[in-house]
Amino acid sequence: MSYIRVHGANQNNLKNINIDIPKHQLTVFTGRSGSGKSSLVFNTLAAESERLLNETYSSYVQNQLTSYEKPDVDRIEHLPVAMIINQKRLGGNSRSTVGTISDIYASVRLLWSRIGEPFVGYSNVFSFNNPSGMCERCQGLGYVEDINLNELLDYDKSLNEDAIKFPSFRPDSWRGKRYLYSGLFDNDKKLKDYTQEEMDTFLYTKPKKLKNPPDNWPKTAKFEGLIHRFRRSFLLNDNFEKKRFLEDVNRVVTSHKCPECDGKRLNDKVLSCKINGLSITDFTALPIDDAITFLNKLKDEKATYIIKPLLEQLNALSYVGLNYLTLDRKTPSLSGGESQRIKLIRHLNSPLSDLVYIIDEPSVGLHPEDIEKINDIMKSIRDKGNTVLVVEHDPDVIQIADNIIDIGPGAGKHGGEVTFTGTYHELLHSDTSTGKALKRQHKLKSAPRKAQQYFNLKNISENNLSNVSVDIPKNILSVITGVAGSGKSTLLKTGLKSHTATTFIDQKPVHASNRSNLLTYMNLFDEVRDFFSKETGLKKSMFSYNSDGACQECHGKGIIKTELAFMPDFSQVCEVCKGTRYQPEVLEAKVNGYSIADVLALTVEEGIDMFKNNQKVYTRLKHLESTGLHYMTLGQSLDTLSGGEIQRVKLSRYLDQSASNQIFIFDEPTTGLHEDDIPTLLSCFEQLINQDNTVILIEHNLTMMTHADWIIDVGPGAGANGGKILYSGEPNALLNIKESVTAKHLKRYVER
Repeated sequence: MSYIRVHGANQNNLKNINIDIPKHQLTVFTGRSGSGKSSLVFNTLAAESERLLNETYSSYVQNQLTSYEKPDVDRIEHLPVAMIINQKRLGGNSRSTVGTISDIYASVRLLWSRIGEPFVGYSNVFSFNNPSGMCERCQGLGYVEDINLNELLDYDKSLNEDAIKFPSFRPDSWRGKRYLYSGLFDNDKKLKDYTQEEMDTFLYTKPKKLKNPPDNWPKTAKFEGLIHRFRRSFLLNDNFEKKRFLEDVNRVVTSHKCPECDGKRLNDKVLSCKINGLSITDFTALPIDDAITFLNKLKDEKATYIIKPLLEQLNALSYVGLNYLTLDRKTPSLSGGESQRIKLIRHLNSPLSDLVYIIDEPSVGLHPEDIEKINDIMKSIRDKGNTVLVVEHDPDVIQIADNIIDIGPGAGKHGGEVTFTGTYHELLHSDTSTGKALKRQHKLKSAPRKAQQYFNLKNISENNLSNVSVDIPKNILSVITGVAGSGKSTLLKTGLKSHTATTFIDQKPVHASNRSNLLTYMNLFDEVRDFFSKETGLKKSMFSYNSDGACQECHGKGIIKTELAFMPDFSQVCEVCKGTRYQPEVLEAKVNGYSIADVLALTVEEGIDMFKNNQKVYTRLKHLESTGLHYMTLGQSLDTLSGGEIQRVKLSRYLDQSASNQIFIFDEPTTGLHEDDIPTLLSCFEQLINQDNTVILIEHNLTMMTHADWIIDVGPGAGANGGKILYSGEPNALLNIKESVTAKHLKRYVER
């Protein structure tokens, strides 16, 4: 047998790991959250494979690719090219759909151009990104955006008084000065007193040179009406500025379905071309299973060679539990788990072999029923002669491994060591926390809390729910189960949206750059800087790396990026501040032997010890610790957190005693959690319930189901095959529901 050999891996918290990973096998990496699994698999193996591969390309090509730092490892032998299938959302913009990202839409366009009637042109005219096919009014977006002038302007004010209600158009900003310095307006005149002509000039003038501009007007500048400038700056593309002022853009801009094409993106001529009565947009609006049925009925000889591979792609999507999606679904609306499965099936029929596939928690967002199918796909990728490495917590995935490597024993500085290698059977009999957790017997809650009052959700019709009613108990722990796409989230979001006290805690990233960290998000950085200022006598702004204290060489970034024309950008740790982001005099100002940079490098548990005399900081850090995030560093950049970690950070903000009579809905809170860390999370939910709150979990994890006071099962399938309440009540009786796949797997779990 041949091996990938890792020598001296010290990336992040890894402690000089040496490990042999068998090739052409399926190896699962297990261990507590934060133990170092990702540091070994993604930050060492995957990063080094990508870095070495990128170096084989020309400088020009390298410039188009992500550049990877060399990981902290002595050497890696026999490392194949890596295919990385992570949980990053597919993202994209509103022009990117399930059909376009999977390349299925290209085949659909070809089909309509060949056998659709009447003939309207070749396959490119069926693209909503092509000028000859797109609806002219909305430019192929399917929606139009209008600017609400009452939100953008204050008619009772003059230009000098800040009449344009938008941050980047203030009188002292360069955009604001493009109106104040134009010489076209009386800057003290209130907008409501403008003549029609003045208002038209102010709002709608197309870019033009000014004839006799005042002296303070920039020489090369053109005057442009406010509406034109606003549209160009904030609506025509998803740029940095739009993201920066997103809240204000959303306030000023209203979006609605394009009246011309009724949201179908294409023009009338293209939409007139049909197959069996369906236009191409009618087809892409069908759930995947209905699209398969439609194609199976087509018996056109000319199109057999197009239909056969198209059906293979659609059947693969259906097989991995995405049968409820439509091809016109926009990719930004997909969850991490949905995105990952779309990436996974792209590799299903790949003829490439001898690669290493690196897969990050493929069970995320999946019901146990669908995990079996994902397991089959991973085994088929292995059986084609590839090496498959999986980071995973789910017992059903761990069970199919040829080889298991457990990293631990704890998290952060308490982890980073190899605590076990061997088979699943050997793991069960090992002394690791993973082995013990997998061997544990599970039973349904013997004495669930009794429901006294209910939230009555009545006659809900949304997405795949049709006139559904259900009662959700107050002040206890309810778990909503069912396969992905069955209607769980729709039920809660639609049914409880009228309740103002509802907080939906999901795993979406918080809007953050690499300049925001754990302390800024917890509103504690101010407090910590105050503390340092009082103790050292330096002014508070010196302790911010975004302000006066920033290292002058790297401007508080900690790294220096050098742009090398046709070669990739070169990043290196700033030599002046050694990556600490601060000026030397700030680093010399210490409290109890710690500089501000030392404090940012502390873990949450170390921070608790450091700030035990500061009530506010201590309490908030204790809340973070109680969600199981004791291993994270205080200065950890928010853009490096996983979905599950983000959710637990959000949860910690609600663990103050103040939250009461609220409804908390958590979307798959066990994501990224080791089975042994689940009790930690449960105690947070117990605390919320003891404070008279209602906690509702959308969950696939079988251990979490065994702790429920009440279970609501939605199904039986996904999309059109789901949307029914199969069961609502105390957990025991669910096991008797024949058509429930949740019941099938829960029964297996508690009886094994």
